[in-house]
Order: sequence, then C-alpha cells, then structure tokens
Amino acid sequence: MRRPLVAGNWKMYTDPQSAADLASKLKNALGGCEWTDIAIFPPFTSLGAALDAIRGSRIILGAQNMHWENEGAFTGEVSPSMLAKCGCSMVLIGHSERRIYFAETDGILNKKIKAALNIGLRPVLCIGETLEQRESGITEKVVEKQLTAGLDGIDDLDKMAIAYEPVWAIGTGRNATPQQASETHKFIRGIISAKWGEKFASSIRILYGGSVKPENARALAEMDDIDGFLVGGASLKAESFAAIAESFN
Repeated sequence: MRRPLVAGNWKMYTDPQSAADLASKLKNALGGCEWTDIAIFPPFTSLGAALDAIRGSRIILGAQNMHWENEGAFTGEVSPSMLAKCGCSMVLIGHSERRIYFAETDGILNKKIKAALNIGLRPVLCIGETLEQRESGITEKVVEKQLTAGLDGIDDLDKMAIAYEPVWAIGTGRNATPQQASETHKFIRGIISAKWGEKFASSIRILYGGSVKPENARALAEMDDIDGFLVGGASLKAESFAAIAESFN
C-alpha cells in the first residue's frame, strides 16, 4: 500500500508570525497523524518559523522552489543545500505558476530535480495541462512530455513524488471530477511502468492538486490511483486542511 501524502502549498502567503501560528494549529490537529504523511510548503522567509512550530511532530517541512546550483552568483535564488540546512526534506519542482509566470522549462526542472536528489531532498514534480490543451484533446501528450522530460536521466524514483495539477482547476473554482483525475493518474502510472518499471510504478505517490477542498476530498481520495493531495488555498486554514487530511482516514 502507498502511504498517502497530503501537502499544503502556502504559495506567497504568511509572514513568519502567521506561519508559526498556522503551523502550530496544524501540529495540534495533525502532528501525530498516523494514516497519512503531512507536509507543509511555506514561503522561504517563513521556513524557520514553521520549522520551530512543528518540532516534535510528524509534519514534514518543504520548500516551494529552489535553484539547481548549491552556490554561486545567482542573486535572489535559494540553493538545495540552503534548504536542507534550513530543515527542509522536500521541495516542489515545476508548479504550474513557476512554469507560466517564470518561464521554467522542462530542462530547467530536470536540473532542479537532479540537484534536489543529490543533496537528499525529496522532489515533488508538478505536471498538468491548461484548459486549452485539455479542450484540444492533448492532455496525455502534455503530461507525458512534462513527466519524461522532467525525469530524464533519473533512474531511481524511490525519493520522488508526482503531483498532477490540471492548470484549469487551480484557483478557478472548476474541478476535475474524481474520474477525470483518476484516469490521468492511471495514465501517469502507466508511463512510469513502461519507462521505469512496475516496481516504481506501484510505489510512487501521485498526488492530485486542483482546487482540493474538504467538500471534494473524500470522493477524490477513494480513487485507486490518487495517493494524496497538493492543496493550495485550503491549506491556509488549519480546519480545512485537517478535514482534507481526514479524507484518507
């Protein structure tokens, strides 16, 4: 059985004080959670405050992005080793907002994944199609390209997770149905089986991210190939995030 993972992407929200408050509430609600792994991804400036607040719990700390070099003249960037020394053990790579607003390519993301693995961080590769791509009938083509290019040259997927995020369902109020999400997850798992083998296909966690809320989490969690969630706005309130995590209990 794949142990579920429920991850909260706090995006560009929370200062250190509000991050500490939110993390403390999550520690009280989910710090001893036994049925799923819990991870939070605060902004860089709130990582330390969040880490202090979750100490002694099972909650995992992650970062939302990173550079592919460990040091250098890259003003404004944060390196994999910096994240590891800040207490992070996971990192998001290739969120749709990074791809769209900051022009991150599959090649750049591939370098980031390799750098994260080399330093001991566990990457979560985000993939997904836009509304135009879905309506054009090329969802599978887009997802396969993002997956295979992002993981090019990586043989061991033991430390990886994948997050399928239909871009058209992020913060739009539109939701993929459980069946739509499950079909794409199954397709992703099939690609992994064909290219990396059944061992990795059966063990890798594929999360769903696309306006996940307490109201739709249970139906999504019941789908066989959905192994967890990457939660955006609903992760900024401890009550709603805890309710989403409860859907796997």
